Amino acid sequence: MKKKIMAAIMIATMTLGLAACGSSKENAQSTSSNADQTGAETADAGASAGDNASEEKAQISTVTPGKLTVATSPDFAPYEFYAINEDGTPELAGFDIALAGYIADYLGLELEIVPVEFDGVLMEVQTKSVDIGISGLSPDPKREAIMDFSELYYMGGQSFVTTKANKDKFKKLDDTNKSNLEIGAQTGSIQVDLANIYSSSADIVQLSKVTDIIAELIAGKLDGAYIETPVAESYAKNYPDLCIALEVPYEGAEGAAVGVVKGNEELLKGVNEAIAKALKDGTMDEFVATANEKASGEIHEGLLDN
Repeated sequence: MKKKIMAAIMIATMTLGLAACGSSKENAQSTSSNADQTGAETADAGASAGDNASEEKAQISTVTPGKLTVATSPDFAPYEFYAINEDGTPELAGFDIALAGYIADYLGLELEIVPVEFDGVLMEVQTKSVDIGISGLSPDPKREAIMDFSELYYMGGQSFVTTKANKDKFKKLDDTNKSNLEIGAQTGSIQVDLANIYSSSADIVQLSKVTDIIAELIAGKLDGAYIETPVAESYAKNYPDLCIALEVPYEGAEGAAVGVVKGNEELLKGVNEAIAKALKDGTMDEFVATANEKASGEIHEGLLDN
C-alpha cells in the first residue's frame, strides 16, 4: 500500500464532508487555500468570517506577505498524510491540513505547506522560517520557550501499541518497563517523554517517522511503541497485525494545538478565532470525519521521494 511517489505536487481539493529537515524553500508546496484545502463552502465561510475582522487581518505579519506558511509532518494519519487518488497521484490530506486551509481563509491569506519530518516542524517554527506548525502538536510546557500555542482544536489520547502476537505480554504499563524490551517513540515527540516515564528500564528507540516505528514493530524489531491514540487507531485499521494494548495516562496538555511563531500576537489571535469558529459551527468535526475516511483508503505517510 505504501508506494514511492514523485515530489512537488499541488495539494488538491479537500471537501467539507470531513475526523515529524530540509529548507522551507526546497520543500514548500504552495496552494490556493480557497480552492485546494477546505472546499468552496469552507472557503466562503472562512472568507466571510475574515471580512468581519478585516482590521485585525491587516495587522498580521507573516514570513511571506499574503501567505500563511505552515510546517507539517505528513506521517501522522489522520492528522496529516498523503491520500492516493485513483490515478495514483498523492494529495495532502488530514484534518490538520484542512484546518490549516480554514485558518488561511479566515485570515485572508494564501496557504503554503512545508512538509518536513516532525522534529523539523519544531525547528521551522522556532527559527521563524514558517508562520505556524500544525502536526498534532501537544502544547507541552517544554516547548513554550520556542513557540506560542493556540487553544486546543482536538482532544486525543496516548496509547501503547504492539502486535497482536505480543499483546498478552503487556497487560499493564509496568510490563513495558523491562530491560529486555525495545520500545519505540517518535523523535522530538511527547511520546519519548512517556516512554522515559513508563518504560525507563527498556531500551528506548527514537525514530524520526511514525511509519518507521510501525515497520519496526511489524518486523519484530520493536516490542512496542508509544503513539498518539487517533494515529494508532488509524495504523491498526491498515495493519491487521497491530493493536492498541494499553491506554497511557498523560498529565500534560491532552490535545492538539497549533504552534505559532513566538511573539506574533496578532497571528495567534487570528488562529484562535478561526479555531473557535471551526469548533463552534461543526466544521472541525467534518474535517475529522473526512480525514478518518481518507485514512482508511490507500495512503502514503512520510515525505515524498525527491
